[in-house]
Amino acid sequence: MIPKLSEVSPVQAKYLSFIERLKVSGFQGDTNPDYANRVALSTDNSIYQVLPQGVIYPASAEDIQLITRLSNEEEFHDIVLSARGGGTGTNGQSLSDGLIVDLSKHMNKILEVNVEEGWARVQSGVVKDQLNKAVASDGLFFAPELSTSNRATIGGMINTDASGQGSVMYGKTRDHVLELKTVLLDGSLIKTHPIDDETLEDIKQGSDYQAHACRIVDTIQKTKQDEIKATFPELNRCLTGYDLAHIRDNNGQFNLNNILCGSEGTLGFIVEAKVNLLKIPTYAALVNIRYDSFEASLRHAKELLSVQPTSIETVDSKVLGLAKNDIIWNSVAEFFPQNSGEDTQGINLVEYTGDSEDEVNTRIKVLTDLLDILAQDPSSSFQGYTIANGHSNVNKIWAMRKKSVGLLGNAEGEKRPVPFVEDTAVPPENLADFIMEFRDVLDSYGVTYGMFGHVDAGVLHVRPALDLKDDSQEPMIRDITDKVVALTQKYNGLLWGEHGKGVRSEYAPAFFGDLYTSVQQIKGAFDPRNQLNPGKIATPFELGAELLKIDEVPMRGQLDRQIPISNRDQFKEGMYCNGNGACFNFDPNDAMCPSWKGTRQRIHSPKGRASLMREWLRGMSEQGVDVKKASYDSRHTSFISSFLPRLRNTLAKKKGEYDFSHEVHESMMGCLACKSCVGQCPIKVDVPEFRSKFLELYYSRYLRPLKDYAIGGLEYAMPALSVVPQPYNWIVGNRFLNHMISKIVGVEDSPKFSKHNLKREMARRGIRLATPLAIEALSPKDRKRAVIVVQDAFTSYFETELVLDMMELLSRLGFQAYIAPYMPNGKPLHVHGFLRSFEKTARKNLDMLQNLSFYGIPMIGIDPSMTLTYRSEYAKVFGTSRPIPKIQLMQEWLASQTKHLEKQAIAVKDETFHMMAHCTEKTNAAPSIQDWKKVFELLGLGLQVENVGCCGMAGTYGHESSNKATSVEIYDLSWKEKVNDPSLQGKLVATGYSCRCQAKRIDDKEIKHPAQVLLDHIKSDLS
Repeated sequence: MIPKLSEVSPVQAKYLSFIERLKVSGFQGDTNPDYANRVALSTDNSIYQVLPQGVIYPASAEDIQLITRLSNEEEFHDIVLSARGGGTGTNGQSLSDGLIVDLSKHMNKILEVNVEEGWARVQSGVVKDQLNKAVASDGLFFAPELSTSNRATIGGMINTDASGQGSVMYGKTRDHVLELKTVLLDGSLIKTHPIDDETLEDIKQGSDYQAHACRIVDTIQKTKQDEIKATFPELNRCLTGYDLAHIRDNNGQFNLNNILCGSEGTLGFIVEAKVNLLKIPTYAALVNIRYDSFEASLRHAKELLSVQPTSIETVDSKVLGLAKNDIIWNSVAEFFPQNSGEDTQGINLVEYTGDSEDEVNTRIKVLTDLLDILAQDPSSSFQGYTIANGHSNVNKIWAMRKKSVGLLGNAEGEKRPVPFVEDTAVPPENLADFIMEFRDVLDSYGVTYGMFGHVDAGVLHVRPALDLKDDSQEPMIRDITDKVVALTQKYNGLLWGEHGKGVRSEYAPAFFGDLYTSVQQIKGAFDPRNQLNPGKIATPFELGAELLKIDEVPMRGQLDRQIPISNRDQFKEGMYCNGNGACFNFDPNDAMCPSWKGTRQRIHSPKGRASLMREWLRGMSEQGVDVKKASYDSRHTSFISSFLPRLRNTLAKKKGEYDFSHEVHESMMGCLACKSCVGQCPIKVDVPEFRSKFLELYYSRYLRPLKDYAIGGLEYAMPALSVVPQPYNWIVGNRFLNHMISKIVGVEDSPKFSKHNLKREMARRGIRLATPLAIEALSPKDRKRAVIVVQDAFTSYFETELVLDMMELLSRLGFQAYIAPYMPNGKPLHVHGFLRSFEKTARKNLDMLQNLSFYGIPMIGIDPSMTLTYRSEYAKVFGTSRPIPKIQLMQEWLASQTKHLEKQAIAVKDETFHMMAHCTEKTNAAPSIQDWKKVFELLGLGLQVENVGCCGMAGTYGHESSNKATSVEIYDLSWKEKVNDPSLQGKLVATGYSCRCQAKRIDDKEIKHPAQVLLDHIKSDLS
């Protein structure tokens, strides 16, 4: 049973007391001791799950000083504090059973950029891609590359000394840190950078934490030089954190930053950094080499190093296969041809960068000449190569490679590739032999795995597939790790080449050897009471505290196995989230995930919602609830018989009776149901689907708000209301009545009915209704040119002009266009969890659509969200029990009519328009965006797809009063600028009804549908 907040343990009581004391001390940030926020931050991108006692989001360095000073009071000496950034760590670095201090929500500002000197000063919560986007126009970039660059914070990168692709040329994060500001446990704010001996001696004379730490570190460097040199191997990926080998820089200056970088929050809170910026290479190209053997790709990499590329990355067939089934493949498929008879098992991506195209091409020719010779050898594993020229194409392939991390988690079945031995580093010349032995270890356990990584640096990411819900597989974590540690040492490497130590710190003594006591001394100097992220990297020697053990920290699988299979299957859309955090993408111009971007609250993200769903299911399971049966019962219980129990529960809720379901409900209601998570999450977490299932069960116990009935029944009410639209339009247009409706019903700014009535206009204009009789009357010739437009409620009644324009466009293009009879689609019902009603509605709609599909005439939809419901929600409800007719998006069908459109010989003006696509469309039907471009080109027009995120409406989300502020916030992130750009006035088109509605509602701007622009130009040309 999930504990009530009123039933807290003594430990929890102490943390709540600490948080209350913070508030009264002038803390300006956010404090979240609630269960939902704790659950949402109990996981990262590792196999572990540790429930914190609370979560706080400091607003400034002063807030963090308040936290540390308060921890120095005797009653709070055992309070544990753990810094957190993007939460993308694969080893549990930021997980804690104490207090999570998340610096990403508020401390995420770029403070200063010096273009001339090439540096930037940033707060710790700034995301790497955020910084690079800000300085790109100056031709600069922050070099350390990593797959999570669109959500990993600079502070997190510093704390793990992160690196990735291109590290042979660009090094690690530490190599680009010029200066740090760090809050130490005594509350002091220190600034660290390379210093000479005179300055060091001045600091050492002090009595604070910094002085003591400098004395300890300096003594270690002076007395242990020979031992340090003998202990640590010469690797590109040298030791991360407490780097004894680099206490002094190459110029001999003392640099405490080399101790702090990679320290994973165990020494202090890094709050600000001055980082080095490099010039972006003018030109880039990527040679993509295919092999029929993964081992061959590894062994060839050693030879490839001799041609001096910028970087070499390797991907195995498993990762490549997963990429082919993802949205990302559409952008890179041309570079990975599958020739007849080829079975590609490995790929090397060899990058070249330079200041000119000629320079890069000259260097590439050296490589391609070698490859052309290799191609003549019939015994070679070499299959061929392609070249991606220019930053745009290169970045597409790197985006695919970056997504590999998450894609590995999207395997079929219960066994999923998991990180626990994934970033070993050995000298590159040893890598192939090391990996072959590594594979032997994994093969001996009968596990499958995917591999990818940085062969130029001797680092390969390996993720064995395990089902950690099966307690018999859990011991393999220990067995495999121990063997890999021994193997890494055999090949003179390190266990942690890239992703930090975290829970794997238990192996630190084995790699530090006798120098581990020196590491403990450093920890004790900064953190004498072991309060900062304890159990990671080192513990103070004097306390005798132990490091965490890889098989003693709670794992997600241990908690998930408490959920019966039937309950897991019922909510499988959220069960497999592996915490990769793709939903925390910072970019406001990316569709994923609008509610996270609009609120910056972890509970309002797919990862957060999946975590809450798993915990809610665990709680339900502990209470013996079969959620599948409960769902069935809710659909077969009458409204009247369930009313009184739901009323009692609702009154108890208003009186403050705790139920974790309320916190889950709050999270779910923040979801826009835009389905970007489905298209962009590597694991395909489907929040709208499990949200609907949750709402169905939640409202079987609590009363629904009136707005749900109003929205759910909208499609049914529209035909009647539209007969005499004036009263309705007057009501929703009256400011006072709109305010009253908002207060009573919970919806506002409702759209008005169109001035045209579709039925009347169809009769007046001779537009034909699609009926079996009408279709059977068509000649064979006419039937080949026929198409049926499937109605949706929003365009048919609120944008009737668009439907009429589309019919006219199709007619002018030489097609026999019909309109299907109006039937509710059911999408609003599904969004709000009326699943029984949705199924009934969908079944009736299918009856009509299947009758029409019998004749083989193409069917197309207008609104992307409503049309794609047939492929998603309908398909899930009916599965294989009932075939779903193929209903295409308008552009998908038009793009397939190339020959017919070319015959029309329609000449229009040479003009370019700018399209803003619907979130659901561009993330769940990505190729269709290019179809619009193709159609425009066929008809002589240009179309540029604008890079924008979500408009903030997503169906009816923005019309719900409780969502209005967030809806506007999301719109302002990317749409507002484009909609109000003077250079785009009259040139913008939007594919989604909700998008056009939002632009009209907020900025009073009319944006046309692409079909309307095509029609305008055809009519103007003919006139």
